[in-house]
Amino acid sequence: MEPVEVVRELLDRIEARDWPAAGQLLAADVVVEWPVTAERIAGRDNFISIQAEYPEGWSIRPIRIFGSGEDVVSEMDVPHRDLGEFRAASFWKVRDGKIVEGREYWTSPGSEEPPAWRAKFTEPV
Repeated sequence: MEPVEVVRELLDRIEARDWPAAGQLLAADVVVEWPVTAERIAGRDNFISIQAEYPEGWSIRPIRIFGSGEDVVSEMDVPHRDLGEFRAASFWKVRDGKIVEGREYWTSPGSEEPPAWRAKFTEPV
């Protein structure tokens, strides 16, 4: 599979809660960083365990996935029926059909108030 397809397939397998199949797309020593919460997830088993143990009620809605060479970017909506809506921008490195590293920025749309000084230049989304 091309790197973009590896990431697309990972998201599909996570959405399906097919943890063994999702793990097959990750290098055993994959490292994924979540800078917003200052966390590093080292290893396939830890990454899959976090996904599997997250409270149910969510779905993954990819917005766009694109890449060049081994670098892939994905943006997705992840609504949760109890916790609200989340958005993630993720940057992946794929080698030999496996994801070897990632960095994901998770946020909730509208969760921060914009500074008042920008109001004359912007409009609400």
